Amino acid sequence: MSDREVDPVTLEIMRNQFESVAEEMGQVLITSSYSPNIKERRDCSTALFDADGRLVAQAEHIPVHLGAMPEAVETVLDYDPEPGDVFVLNDPFEGGTHLPDVTMVSPLAVDGEVLGYAVSRAHHADVGGMTPGSMPAGAREIYQEGLRLPPVRLVAGGETNDDVLSLLLANVRNPGERRADIRAQLAANERAEERLADLVAEHGRARVLAAFDAVMDYSRNRVTAELRDLPDGEYRASDVLEGDGVTDEDIPIEVTATVDGDAVAFDFDGTADQVAGNVNAPLAVAKSAVYFVVRCVTDPEIPPNQGCYDPISVEVPDGSLLNPDAPAAVVGGNVETSQRVTDVVFSALADAAPERVPAQGQGTMNNLTIGSRAGGSDGFTYYETIGGGFGGRAGGDGMDGVQVGMTNTLNTPVEALEAEYPLFVEAYGLREGSGGRGEFRGGLGIVRSVTVEADATVSLLTERRRVAPRGIAGGEDGATGQNLVDGETVPSKTTRDVPAGTTVTVRTPGGGGYGDHDDRDADARRRDREDGKAE
Repeated sequence: MSDREVDPVTLEIMRNQFESVAEEMGQVLITSSYSPNIKERRDCSTALFDADGRLVAQAEHIPVHLGAMPEAVETVLDYDPEPGDVFVLNDPFEGGTHLPDVTMVSPLAVDGEVLGYAVSRAHHADVGGMTPGSMPAGAREIYQEGLRLPPVRLVAGGETNDDVLSLLLANVRNPGERRADIRAQLAANERAEERLADLVAEHGRARVLAAFDAVMDYSRNRVTAELRDLPDGEYRASDVLEGDGVTDEDIPIEVTATVDGDAVAFDFDGTADQVAGNVNAPLAVAKSAVYFVVRCVTDPEIPPNQGCYDPISVEVPDGSLLNPDAPAAVVGGNVETSQRVTDVVFSALADAAPERVPAQGQGTMNNLTIGSRAGGSDGFTYYETIGGGFGGRAGGDGMDGVQVGMTNTLNTPVEALEAEYPLFVEAYGLREGSGGRGEFRGGLGIVRSVTVEADATVSLLTERRRVAPRGIAGGEDGATGQNLVDGETVPSKTTRDVPAGTTVTVRTPGGGGYGDHDDRDADARRRDREDGKAE
């Protein structure tokens, strides 16, 4: 067998080795970072690409990061990267998602030849802008959301560009923390180059490159086989966002999914035009949500790479909510609109793949940002996405208090939160009765109350405060969420300055139920009563 051929056993070994490169990058990033947002919550993602900018392997981190990464690599390729370079970017109109997600793209050179690219993306707790934490609810243009970085060489020919680094750090709060997290990303990308060189030494250059193609062909063939099992046809669905932070008017999202043999197309014609507030979502984010859903309704065990995406096409009108023109504000689009795209695409495919589509989960990331405008050692920025209910699904209740859809982060442990910030956790637990009833109950939401022990700015970007997560197949809807500041209900998208001693409470939505509640078996009803949950 020639080096350009890869037998099935070798392919499986090398596929796992490629995935290990991405996973090890993630471990380096998480263990080397300084901010709790990365080291505790793991709000970061890593991936390996080939020299043509095609995704080869990814660590199982954040769905909204990973599906959008190919846009970042494609953009960097236009800048003629060379061995020893590292590009940094966050511009949503040039390969980014939203400004807090800082991406680094590094050519991976072996014996002076670029064979691939390492990509790390991490949510930095602050990148400047009008509010601490860079998640302002009232932003009307991207300039208010933080420092905007088109692809630029942070490292050129192996030497750090101190001018670029100084410019970046001069425009953020907590520059020491930002510097440490940037170094962690650089270390993660460096590890990828070391490991790729090891693979070339083990297998040879030609076989590694052949395996890049082979793993994508394998995933593409498996996805197309799964799509052929879905009934051909057009499937439509719609849903709404609950305002954009400027007005409370509902914002429609519509999709038509067309299954045609071994391909599926999604057309978002009918979706709202871009809006004044910050829930506009870059096209890469919309595509990422679509890719995630298709992976869920096919076999999620198929190795994630470019081959999975090839049979999928996405059409979005220019200048719309899901493909806005600059300088639209977009920070909420990445975290909240992506969730609604996920919901609406799942709903469209419910008839095509009824056993694979759950009831709606909480449909929001419940973004809570608390930060100080003070400088120096007195300044802080805390950011959290809070879990909620997962929708009931065929054969099982929804999970309680988890992240759903386009996020996959952990929580910030109470001990770490209180040790790192002037915050005190008053309450943290499941929200009884919040899951929708059904043959399979929706998961429970969470109650999290935090008292701020210093003057601070609080920003909330949330959804599902008016429109409940829907049940499916006769299941009941989950409970809507609620935001409170010192006991007063506040809008779903809010930024306000608060004095020390203020308590912020987030009650997250529950998941919708699946199936008729009358069909719920006796043992499940008994467990519900014992656990204090809605029967």
